[in-house]
Amino acid sequence: MNAIRVTIYEHADELPALAEGSFFHSRQLMELCQQTPRHKPLMAVARCGDDGQVVGHVLCIVRYRLSWLPPYLYTHARIYGNNGCTAQVFGALMEALTERQNHRVLYMEVSNLSEKMFGYRELRRLGYFHVRWMNVHNSLHSRTPEERVTSRMRKRIDNAMQRGATTKLVETDEEFRAFTRLLRRHNWLKPRRFLPDDMFFRSLMDSGHGRIFITKVHDKVIGCTVCVYSERDAYLWYSASRRKSFAPFHPNAVTFWNTIKDAHARGCEHIRFMDVGLPFRKNPYRDFILRFGGKEVSTFRWFRISIRWVNRLATWLWRE
Repeated sequence: MNAIRVTIYEHADELPALAEGSFFHSRQLMELCQQTPRHKPLMAVARCGDDGQVVGHVLCIVRYRLSWLPPYLYTHARIYGNNGCTAQVFGALMEALTERQNHRVLYMEVSNLSEKMFGYRELRRLGYFHVRWMNVHNSLHSRTPEERVTSRMRKRIDNAMQRGATTKLVETDEEFRAFTRLLRRHNWLKPRRFLPDDMFFRSLMDSGHGRIFITKVHDKVIGCTVCVYSERDAYLWYSASRRKSFAPFHPNAVTFWNTIKDAHARGCEHIRFMDVGLPFRKNPYRDFILRFGGKEVSTFRWFRISIRWVNRLATWLWRE
């Protein structure tokens, strides 16, 4: 392959024509992030040959994080997947983004790569270290959700729905406000969990690329999920529930179940749960998801901290 040249764009209206691919690397998501407070999207585009043919692109989302409790202020960059690029092209894109963001963000994070070992050599060369992570996905094309869910989980869901728990799409401003209140209340003590401004979720819903589900009991919202659709797959991106105060209604189980069934009805081939977490022997969230009949896959999530000695220490701590 000829030399790869990479250009980084900060504005969607400057982008060249790009091939269709993952929503997480699309012009549409870049435009959405441009409009969202505390977001700065960077699209890296790789060209090759005398004619400057585009051979790959990835979207890097820089987020500005501020909180009073617990107190912190920093920026970090997030990249979801490799968007079908070859390892060589992805390495060139990551090199350009890393040089651009070095010392501008506290850390960079790369997740949801297509294969566990994809880009291993290139990312290690650029100073990234990997952490073992778990991914879970449910196949929707070969068997129905009813055939995959465990009998115990199905019984819980049926009992909760008989008690009055119902799941629906967010349609009104009142439902949207109830969704955002629940989502933020559920996540406010989780320092690593980043929640975009409410504008992001409204724009995502209005764009047609995402759906927001809520579960209600007696007009009270007790569960919610945010699902994004890309390349015939559904991605469960955010979720929250009042599982302790409304335990008899199993709000997380009912909401997840109806989100999975909706993805199946839309013809999606898989539903992917985007942040299952570290592969601890006991992981309640992972065990909960697997009761719907999913498959767990061990993968790597890559990090690079801009403070050199901290990055070296983290690389040593997470060595294998």
